[in-house]
Amino acid sequence: MKKKKSVAYIGKAVLWLAVMGLVFAFFFIGLNNVTEEVSEQGRTKLEDAVRRAAVACYAAEGAYPPDVEYMVEHYGLTVDETRYIVHYEIFAENLMPDITVLDNVQ
Repeated sequence: MKKKKSVAYIGKAVLWLAVMGLVFAFFFIGLNNVTEEVSEQGRTKLEDAVRRAAVACYAAEGAYPPDVEYMVEHYGLTVDETRYIVHYEIFAENLMPDITVLDNVQ
């Protein structure tokens, strides 16, 4: 009789641990998805900010800025270089530059 109770108790404990493991797994998967979404929004916002600063420079000076540092110094752009890499390629002073923002993976 005691053996049946201990086997049933162990079975319930294993089932409980499995359920809790699944709960934690779903929690961490959800947390990872939220983190990726926030990172994507940050990249998009930074790319929009770089584009707005470039257009503001073009409107004020008649030419697109030569690089990102110029926009940081003269147009108040801020870039968290620990989180993002800004690829800014200018073709000509009167053509919109190619702007891409990537995660800075270290």
